[in-house]
Amino acid sequence: MANKPLDEDALKAFSYKIWSYKQGEMVAMMIHLGDRLGLYQSLDGAGAVSAPDLAETTGYHSRWLLEWLKNQAAAGILEYHDGELFELTDIGSRVMAEDDSLEFATGAFGKPTDPAIIDKLADSFKTGLGLSYQDLGPSGAHGTERMLGPWTKYALPKIVPALDGLEDRLNGSSAIADVGCGAGLAIATLAELYPSAQCHGYDPSSHAIDIANEKITDRGLSNLEFHVAGGEQLPTTPTYDFIITFDCMHDMARPDTVIEAIRRAIKPDGVWLIKDIRSHGDFQRDMRNPFLAMMYGFSITACMSSAMSTADGLGLGTLGFNPDVVEEMTREGGFSQCIRHDFDDPSNFYYEVRI
Repeated sequence: MANKPLDEDALKAFSYKIWSYKQGEMVAMMIHLGDRLGLYQSLDGAGAVSAPDLAETTGYHSRWLLEWLKNQAAAGILEYHDGELFELTDIGSRVMAEDDSLEFATGAFGKPTDPAIIDKLADSFKTGLGLSYQDLGPSGAHGTERMLGPWTKYALPKIVPALDGLEDRLNGSSAIADVGCGAGLAIATLAELYPSAQCHGYDPSSHAIDIANEKITDRGLSNLEFHVAGGEQLPTTPTYDFIITFDCMHDMARPDTVIEAIRRAIKPDGVWLIKDIRSHGDFQRDMRNPFLAMMYGFSITACMSSAMSTADGLGLGTLGFNPDVVEEMTREGGFSQCIRHDFDDPSNFYYEVRI
């Protein structure tokens, strides 16, 4: 049977869409180089500059800089002016150069994935077993912190006082645990905010904990210690007044087991705060998210991969710990209260869980 003729306009539009993804891959690599080389910081507040101007400021080769500047202008990141002058606007600086701003996005553009990791992910489609964050190496831990760090530093001083009675408690003699602490930014922030609290970070990735331990020395935090351990290895008796799990429950192979461990480790009047991805458990509704494809990409390369890294892994993945799942799993784990908060975080919900 003869094939039906294709709609030529639709064909061209689909082809354009696919090639736009390839362009995005190349622009992403250039953003990484710009961040790695400090080029956005050099352009911040500099006005319209030429490649020789930028070369004089940075010490890099003018010809290479010109090609990079043209790439960034073509991508709409830099403004182009006559005479081969390029400018990072004030808005561009907020997003690309100012790593303490909430809008900072450049930290999401880490090194390209190691080909060996990609080969292992391809094998995962055959075996069903994914890679843990330990398997992903140091770059995985560093990249996650750099991408999520600005919001964490901004949000914690606002969120803790919003939870009934918690801040007064933490200002006294108290104990705090960060389960799945990664490179330790959140728990280090809490250790600084509440110096009388004893703070512990737990993560099974030794690479993440190596980075985390640097914070103890760099910030002089005598009330903070880290453990290379999963949530399953929390103390088996009520120990903590406050436990946080930020951006990690959906990564865990057995979140149910970790929830049971948190239930044992938290004091009867303690607070557990969960931060996890905004999702609905309904793909049709989630499709309204313009970044949904990116999130599923994160899931395959990191989140679901970690959640499938053991033979009995539940495999929740980036969007799998939705509100219904959170409520069901915390209830089954022995908690009676689960309040969802919206702290104007565009990417995450927060859940206040109590016994």
